[in-house]
Amino acid sequence: MTLIQPFVTEVDFLSGALSSPGYVIERKLSDMTEMYADRDEATRILTEEGDRLIYEVQGIELPAEEGQIPHCSTRILPGDIGGECHMTKGHYHARREQGEVYFGLSGRGLLLMQTEDGDTSELEMVAGSAAYVPPYWAHRTVNIGAEDFVFFSVWEARAGHDYGTIERDGFRKLIMLRDGEAVVVDNPKYG
Repeated sequence: MTLIQPFVTEVDFLSGALSSPGYVIERKLSDMTEMYADRDEATRILTEEGDRLIYEVQGIELPAEEGQIPHCSTRILPGDIGGECHMTKGHYHARREQGEVYFGLSGRGLLLMQTEDGDTSELEMVAGSAAYVPPYWAHRTVNIGAEDFVFFSVWEARAGHDYGTIERDGFRKLIMLRDGEAVVVDNPKYG
């Protein structure tokens, strides 16, 4: 195992900015078009309004070794695509038996989860809430408020990320805006 010196990272709770991120990932609509149920609306927005930022991740990079605990902050901007709230891509862990913890820093969000057997769960998150993603659950976060939703996450380094299953199958549930409120509905295109 790699011996790493102890370190501290400062986190801005409103923006999710880390004092010294090892990496920054920006996900724009062009990266997410296939994730939204209304792909025609996503394409229209890209063509007419441009490639908007959906979310940003700032993280601490550590070796993918037993005992290491990577962590990151994620900021999801408010907005929707065809009524479907801005969200992260979502993923299973490559090692399904690994869990994860999300801690809300600012704004309002929903943690959408599902198992490969079809169970689903939605947990509301606000500043100060800690949500546990158990092993074997895919997870996606969704901004359900009018301001940025920011959260901090921690996982075991060997967990890995399986985005491909979600890219192929999607999530069983969608988070839609109806009369200004976020509601959970069945995804007609699931699978």
